[in-house]
Amino acid sequence: MRKFEFNSKFRLWRFRIRHSELLFQCKGFTLIETIAVIVLAGLILAAIVVPFTTGIRQSTHPEMVATAMYLAHQEMEALMKFNYCQPSLATGTTAMASAPAPFSNYTWGWTISYVTNTFATSATDVGYKQIVVTVTDPQGSTYNVYSVVTRFY
Repeated sequence: MRKFEFNSKFRLWRFRIRHSELLFQCKGFTLIETIAVIVLAGLILAAIVVPFTTGIRQSTHPEMVATAMYLAHQEMEALMKFNYCQPSLATGTTAMASAPAPFSNYTWGWTISYVTNTFATSATDVGYKQIVVTVTDPQGSTYNVYSVVTRFY
């Protein structure tokens, strides 16, 4: 039960609450709230995990994908070390090569072309070159890695 008392010093009304009433006012989460949180967490987890597992399931040979992407990134790094004006990055360059010994059944190639700042193909030099490295695995699937080199230093 609440009691009201008048404090004459400050001319304020304040009310006192018993300690037993405070115990019942401090409440935690209800069972319904806890269940709602568990259900929402399950839905969010399913939304995250399902696309990931579907992608892995659709890839019949994930080791081939990993190897092809490794080779593509390796060749891209070799090409990115060159300066914009060096002959190694001449536009129109298209090359095909076989991968080194442990990956001899993979092939890769790269194409270098002029692009605009929106990555649309350009016939003239506007300061951007696009490098596309393509790797083909033993089953004939192709994987591309793209990069842009600029003339601006």
